[in-house]
Amino acid sequence: MPDRPIGVFDSGIGGLTVVRELVRALPGESIVYFGDTARVPYGSKSRETVIRYSEEAAALLLAHDVKLIVIACNTATAYAGERLASRLPVPVVGVIEPGARAAAAASTRKRVGVIGTLGTIRSGAYDLAVRRKLADVQVYAQPCPLFVPLVEEGWAEHPATHLIAEEYLRPLQAEHIDVLVLGCTHYPLLRGLIGQVMGPTVQLVDSAVETAREVRGVLGGTGLLRTTASPPRYRFLASDSPMRFREVGQLFVGELMEAVQHVDPEAYGHVTS
Repeated sequence: MPDRPIGVFDSGIGGLTVVRELVRALPGESIVYFGDTARVPYGSKSRETVIRYSEEAAALLLAHDVKLIVIACNTATAYAGERLASRLPVPVVGVIEPGARAAAAASTRKRVGVIGTLGTIRSGAYDLAVRRKLADVQVYAQPCPLFVPLVEEGWAEHPATHLIAEEYLRPLQAEHIDVLVLGCTHYPLLRGLIGQVMGPTVQLVDSAVETAREVRGVLGGTGLLRTTASPPRYRFLASDSPMRFREVGQLFVGELMEAVQHVDPEAYGHVTS
């Protein structure tokens, strides 16, 4: 069991930020990553659709004999996290609770901002999670729907992205927040830009870093840490355009991504209780 890989899925390449942090926190662990690039973004889809996509992704990863599944997508975590955790035969870690915990711990003025996709913000999942951990906190949520396609397009440094970031983040600047949660795993690739717009007084919380810590704790607490001396293996799967996935994905994980396999997530069916 401990030698089996960690499974990670996301709507596209953004979840590779979680893979990057998992490799740093758990360098001996093997990883299977699935990016649902044929159906990105999840953030603008209905709850029912995101749940179906998430169940198909989980079934795909289980078919690759994973020992734990990371939902490296905030929208999927918000809509399908509890459902998958109650149905899967392996532990499930989402990205919302670790990020909310870190935000609550970091905020001194109790003014926390959250940016994410439309689906994540509409779900209210971060708002609830932060409020459970910090009394009397004010949470200001701002959807940034264009950030995901801009990252997927490789436009993190494009001037248009800077203009869009200024427009999206202006309402949060007006609220004088002291902590900002990057509530989408695509957003760490825009961390420098977001930090520049928000200024040095706002601390950014990267849910990818916090999620990797959570995974390390779960594996350690359940006796699932890999102890084999052989090198770990990394496998990357995408539902569309594997060559493009590899080209952009190497910006996240570098030489770890040697090849990308095309898969059809619908072929693996749905997770059932």
